[in-house]
Amino acid sequence: MFEATIAGSLPKPSWLAETHKLWPQWKAAGAELAEGKRDATLVWIKAQEDAGLDIVTDGEQSRQHFVHGFLEAVDGIDFEHKVEMGIRNDRYKAMVPQVVGPLRLKGRVHATEAQFARAHTKKKLKITMPGPMTIVDTVADRHYGGGEEGRIAMAMAFADLLNQEARALEADGVDIVQFDEPAFNVYMKDVNVWGLRALERAAQGLRCTTAVHICYGYGIKANIDWKKSLGEEWRQYEQIFPAIAQSSIKQVSLECAHSHVPMDLIRLLDGKEVMVGVIDVASDVVETPEEVADTIGRALQFVARERLLPCTNCGMAPMDRDIAVRKLEALARGAELARTRYG
Repeated sequence: MFEATIAGSLPKPSWLAETHKLWPQWKAAGAELAEGKRDATLVWIKAQEDAGLDIVTDGEQSRQHFVHGFLEAVDGIDFEHKVEMGIRNDRYKAMVPQVVGPLRLKGRVHATEAQFARAHTKKKLKITMPGPMTIVDTVADRHYGGGEEGRIAMAMAFADLLNQEARALEADGVDIVQFDEPAFNVYMKDVNVWGLRALERAAQGLRCTTAVHICYGYGIKANIDWKKSLGEEWRQYEQIFPAIAQSSIKQVSLECAHSHVPMDLIRLLDGKEVMVGVIDVASDVVETPEEVADTIGRALQFVARERLLPCTNCGMAPMDRDIAVRKLEALARGAELARTRYG
């Protein structure tokens, strides 16, 4: 009950990459970089276990960015000629690669980190990948023709590649494959038209637990400013949760810590396991275990105990490493306190 987990990413150590950035530059190359990625993965597995989490991740230590880490293993992507593009409905600008030809995997994408993590923990293991809609929103299209039809065709092509890697991750012994879809909270109409269809295609045939992480973004200024514009109630989930509830995806996340999301929207996810965000990644203030347990208690009005997984609101990649560790500890201790209170 109340298996504690995180959305996925954790800060990269300062000896591995630049800190406090979403697209950090690596501080090594070649074999030295590969070794550093493995070392950082091991550091964070140990930190999650020491904190008391029930489900651990690789912390996305082998990826420069949660989307581009997947794209680097795809043929048909031009990283040499990045272009500036507004993403998440032009919320902020980013330098993105271009799709210039048919898409196919060069080989395995996350085999090294998944197999390494599996070999070094007996806990349940979750590996994350970007969802097809979010990928489409983070690349420039020079192959599929643009427009609505082009975006859909490109999303389905990426969904097939994601499915190929997800099946391989399942064979690696991964317990949970999570697709990250922050774009779902931006293009709600498109989610119901084609976004969820693409997500289902990415998860097709998987026997392991499948999850979708939908959030209001990392704790960066562009996202914080955007959230201030959303008013007193954030009801974006209301437009997409009914369709997701009918999907095959088993776990769904939502932000609950210091957010303006009406918690009763959880009711729209009837039958799903719910990753309830109890840790705010947009603040350096570390929650107390009591605050975490209180948030869990409020969520229990709308979801059964056996279907609630305490989680972070989003990834913690840009965060200070020490603060991230303390937040992991608060998450685990708060979940334990909730077991005592509500068990």
